Amino acid sequence: MPSFIRHPKDFWTGIIFLFFGLGAIIIGQDYEMGTAGRMGPAYFPSVLGGLLAFVGVIAVVRSFLRPGEAIGKFYIKELVIILSAVLLFGFLMRGAGLVPAVLVIVLLSAFASAKFRLAEAAMLAGGLAIFAVVVFVKLLGLPMQAIGPWFGG
Repeated sequence: MPSFIRHPKDFWTGIIFLFFGLGAIIIGQDYEMGTAGRMGPAYFPSVLGGLLAFVGVIAVVRSFLRPGEAIGKFYIKELVIILSAVLLFGFLMRGAGLVPAVLVIVLLSAFASAKFRLAEAAMLAGGLAIFAVVVFVKLLGLPMQAIGPWFGG
């Protein structure tokens, strides 16, 4: 890392914000902008992308001025576990239902932690599954099954 970058975390955070902000602005150029009173399809992504890019510029500039610690270890195994949990959640929702999908995502996500304890993670998963069914199925009436057709639901 070059020596003029005093805070690498701020620098790379700013670069990521700039990338996504400018990307939203570039993609939004293909649509009609409109006005503040009559917004077109490009208005919201362009304004949000501009704000995101502005925050990115501030973070990059701040990385040159403020000292900070270096970027730590990049946790590949944990990243793969979390990404797999999210993908499995999406896959399980239709066939297995909300309860098994929530149980899987919570247990796998907890397993990615160095402080993983099965009993605590199982209690958390059960509580969140009950909470999800009550909120999304019962209160909001969303068309999703608590237990899907794979389990006879």
